[in-house]
Amino acid sequence: MIAALTKELALAKAKILELEARLGKNSQNSSRPPSSDVHGTRPSKKSRRSRKRRKRGAQPGHPGHFPPIPEHVDQTHEHRPKTCSSCQADLADAPPFGMPTIHIVFELPPIKPIIHAHQCQDVKCPNCGKITTASLPEDVPSGQYDPSVQAMTALLRGEMQQSVRQTSHVMTHILHVPMSTGMVSKTEAQVSEALAPAYQEAADFIQKQSLIHADETGWRQEKKRAWLWVAVSGMVSVFLVHVSRGAIAAKALLGAGFQGILCSDRWHSYRWVDSSSRQLCWSHLKRDFKSFLDYPGECRRIGEALLHQKKRMFRLWNRVRDGTLERGDFQRKMQPIRAAILSLLEQGQALPKGSSQAKCKEILKLKDALFTFVDTLGVEPTNNKAERALRFAVLMRKRSFGCDSERGSRFTERFLTVRATLRSQRKDLYEYLKSACHARLKKVPPPSLLPLSADQDEKLAMVA
Repeated sequence: MIAALTKELALAKAKILELEARLGKNSQNSSRPPSSDVHGTRPSKKSRRSRKRRKRGAQPGHPGHFPPIPEHVDQTHEHRPKTCSSCQADLADAPPFGMPTIHIVFELPPIKPIIHAHQCQDVKCPNCGKITTASLPEDVPSGQYDPSVQAMTALLRGEMQQSVRQTSHVMTHILHVPMSTGMVSKTEAQVSEALAPAYQEAADFIQKQSLIHADETGWRQEKKRAWLWVAVSGMVSVFLVHVSRGAIAAKALLGAGFQGILCSDRWHSYRWVDSSSRQLCWSHLKRDFKSFLDYPGECRRIGEALLHQKKRMFRLWNRVRDGTLERGDFQRKMQPIRAAILSLLEQGQALPKGSSQAKCKEILKLKDALFTFVDTLGVEPTNNKAERALRFAVLMRKRSFGCDSERGSRFTERFLTVRATLRSQRKDLYEYLKSACHARLKKVPPPSLLPLSADQDEKLAMVA
């Protein structure tokens, strides 16, 4: 009986320890989003505690940023003092002294859309008497809205994240273009159709790249669970709304025959890509190592040692990124760090059964994907590119709760693709939307989203 009770007590203690560790989960030691953190439970960094808090806004000595004087000025108003501020003398006939101080004021004119009335005249033939009606020219839209209105509607819906009702209000009462909620949805679908060829070209392009950063986040489609996927390579980003978070969606995004290097987290949907052609995100690994600290004894020691080796690794990597450490020296100095990390993971695999042991075992299955960035030029140790690309979409999801239809999902993935790609290439989104809608009207392909050349792509990436 004593032996049985001792065994039962050990199991109960292990279960209590596991439950307490679950209670300690937050965005710093798990994949939970920061919004799920309970107020006051997130551990503060020592550097933040020791650093003196500064007031928000510009600091003393800040030079300030002032808008440049516009090249074109519509009206110039000249102001002169009437009397001297010292002796009150009349300054009406006094000559000016030095250059005047220029104060620029911007004023919005009344917004008044340009309305075109196209009259299709009936003409009766003098010979046979048949009446022929004139047809609209090819560059005239069949509906009420030209490409500028269509582009503005898409900009309000996508970039400004306005609801259908809010978009209708802005178009009708501020821009003075009458537009019902139904027409907002219809116009959005027209813009989506205009962007489809450019989106498909970008999707085909990204599947042929040698290095891709991929990630996914939750979405809604027709009030059902869906997922928003993203793939980033260079200056091109492609989004995909899919009802699955499995390998079928990952293959639809990356291509079933993907042969490049994939940077991602450890989600099982990417396991069809060989681990030697992957790079695991070390930001996610850091959170896993932090979760080891929730357990006492050997598990905590292994977690602290892994975090220490990770810190050493990133110190070296930051020097490589900044150009202060040669890559050959980096690879040489990484050898003992690599060996130490793998040894610690093997020690964690031998721990008593628990989440930490399972994580070590899972990471070791993908050990070939831990240090690809050390051996392969151009690969990064984190998946920040894909995660940054998803941030805007996450904010959109919080406001809209996803899409009510598959048609809305197509607009979302195409608009986000265009927005993210043009943003990385520092191109104007509104002008592109107008050009794409004009191309749809003329039944020609829209402007390409692809970079002009590999050299330009690299230069833009360095600037970004």
